[in-house]
Amino acid sequence: MIVGRSLWVAGTNTWIVSDDNQECVIIDCPPDPLAIVALVNHYNLTPKAIITTHGHVDHTGGARSVSQRYPESPVCRHPDDAHYLRDPLQSSGMLREALRETGLDLSEPELIQDLHDGDRFKGAGMEFYTIHTPGHTPGSICLQVSLSDGEVLFTGDHLFKGSVGRTDLPGGSTELLNQSMREKILPLRDDLQVFPGHGETTTIGIERRSNPYLINL
Repeated sequence: MIVGRSLWVAGTNTWIVSDDNQECVIIDCPPDPLAIVALVNHYNLTPKAIITTHGHVDHTGGARSVSQRYPESPVCRHPDDAHYLRDPLQSSGMLREALRETGLDLSEPELIQDLHDGDRFKGAGMEFYTIHTPGHTPGSICLQVSLSDGEVLFTGDHLFKGSVGRTDLPGGSTELLNQSMREKILPLRDDLQVFPGHGETTTIGIERRSNPYLINL
């Protein structure tokens, strides 16, 4: 089961992932922790981890508050984006004032776990394969997981339906994003379902054939 909600001013997708039990993993944690907790409670689930696909505040701003609610759940991220969690306000750019207005506790989560390229994170009865895809940020990752109803890929802001992540923010690199896409994402099979950090779901095949940013890769 995958349940998603578009949250906060940036319309960031948070994904609640569960596979035939009452445990779950939260993928991305926008600065709207009450909505995330309400979604988890609605399905009577117990989070076992929070995984952030990259460090931007619209994906991490609620991580501290949600992790306090579930203190045994680590906040997992790639170490190259560690600075975003250490100082969210400093790294939030144009979203700084909106983030400040939330009044959230923005200190670094107490329980953090690093995810490197190729790591397999086990939680809630599932195994998430980590694919390091720098470009949108230095520590952007995609997460591949096999569920009882199919295999899926969570792409954060690396790949969207019809688009890709912006690279004009600090730490971004068009060259690295294209390299990550060409070497690590495009070789994946066509029917792999894609759950992005914003917008609608898609598949690798659809994006390979129709995404204007990928066709020339």
